Amino acid sequence: MIVPGWRHVYSGKVRDLYIPETESNLESSPSMLLIASDRVSAFDHVLEPGIQGKGALLTRLSRWWFDQLAEFPNHLLQIDVPAEVSERAMAVRTLDMLPVECVVRGYLAGSGWVEYQEFGTVCGIRIPAGLSNGDRLPEPIFTPAYKAPLGEHDENISFEQTVELVGAETARELRDMSLAIFRRASDIAEAKGFILADTKFEFGRNRDTGELTLCDEVLTSDSSRYWDAAAYAAGGPNRLDSFDKQIVRDWLSANWNKIGTPPVLPDDIVTQTADRYSELISRLTSVK
Repeated sequence: MIVPGWRHVYSGKVRDLYIPETESNLESSPSMLLIASDRVSAFDHVLEPGIQGKGALLTRLSRWWFDQLAEFPNHLLQIDVPAEVSERAMAVRTLDMLPVECVVRGYLAGSGWVEYQEFGTVCGIRIPAGLSNGDRLPEPIFTPAYKAPLGEHDENISFEQTVELVGAETARELRDMSLAIFRRASDIAEAKGFILADTKFEFGRNRDTGELTLCDEVLTSDSSRYWDAAAYAAGGPNRLDSFDKQIVRDWLSANWNKIGTPPVLPDDIVTQTADRYSELISRLTSVK
């Protein structure tokens, strides 16, 4: 895709990166465009078709959350974004990225629930016995992951391994800021009728000041698990229905053995997923 004034330098599973035409490479460029596509990924595969409008929804939600969390330094820049991609692009400061995905879990769910049933732990952290799927944890926990090179799987790591990767001071900063952002975001989500069950953050260092800076997308349907608070309180089979791509994961798990090329997503799965993304952002950003 041609973006006037900007040059494409990288594409991930979902996002594309561009730098100003005047810059030679991403490493030296002070700024970049972070463009969210409509591509959807699951189980380390990009799926077909994409979710129409997804990139714009996720970008809008990230911008909204960065605004709500203004007390925490972030990478947004107040410069013009080309009209061709304005709905799904953020102009951001280029940071020295840290190789850790900062996952915070407030509830027992997903892979955490699977591990807990077998070992009584979540990412190696001992959790009180007797909890059920979807139960709130006594306190949010920081469960980092190593950001593996492109094409490899991310790996859950301990806090001690995080210290080995980035040093003790930075590891403590990552943990403390992640937990602080999670608690603040949980309060905001609760006021909007949602439970923020878990999420992941990414951070980098400001190249000029060294300040730890929140970056990438934040608290979107692609990086977070949200539940409807009223449905959760009522109980029943739908209490843990999430506002993300779990619909896609569930369909793939039932219709694909995870070998070879994944099947094409049916129209109704695509529509249901788009509707969940849209409902989340509509309810979160509405003014009451």
